[in-house]
Amino acid sequence: MSQKEIRLSSFSTENLEIRQDDKKMIIEGYAAVYDDQTRIGNDAIGFNEVIERGAFEGAKMNDVVMRYNHSDGFAILARTRNKSLVLTPDDKGLKVRAELLDTTDGVDMYKRVKAGLIDKMSFAFTVADQEIDQRGKLPLRHIKKFDRIFDVSVVDTPAYESTDIYARSLELAKAWKGKTVDTEKLDSGSIMPNYYARSWAIAYDVRKVENAR
Repeated sequence: MSQKEIRLSSFSTENLEIRQDDKKMIIEGYAAVYDDQTRIGNDAIGFNEVIERGAFEGAKMNDVVMRYNHSDGFAILARTRNKSLVLTPDDKGLKVRAELLDTTDGVDMYKRVKAGLIDKMSFAFTVADQEIDQRGKLPLRHIKKFDRIFDVSVVDTPAYESTDIYARSLELAKAWKGKTVDTEKLDSGSIMPNYYARSWAIAYDVRKVENAR
């Protein structure tokens, strides 16, 4: 079973539009862009990743929610199930259109994004098909097909921008390269904490066994 991961996308004037149509608060942008090589981590500690064109086609996106910082404790801002959140794979990548509810949380979030206080988005996913190229200085991961999109979130401080977190996680991934890892320990953080460590484990060929004993 593919492991759940999270990936960041920065808002910019090029990929984010904020507007009010008939008093509706609408945020549009791209959660991910095809063929854009991204460094996860840095030159010393990290890997490169490319989302190949068409990778979102066929992915399960029937009940995706928009949250703040991926927090279950924060109110849902929009949802595909009631069509307030629309995810559309197009020639550029995965386009996100969210119509925020006229609630305290919705209005506050709209104002924060509009003011530039929150300028990043990330999405949680699993991968159906990928290739890892280990020939370069850093691994290059090609995501060919996504399996499922769980949520998209507006975020202020992405966890993997913390040097301590990704440095510790990646060093552990390197140490476990080619070895078998109990996914229960992986999920609990006793081997490699957080979703980002799972991405590094994949890039560095850490083999995982479900419910190993």
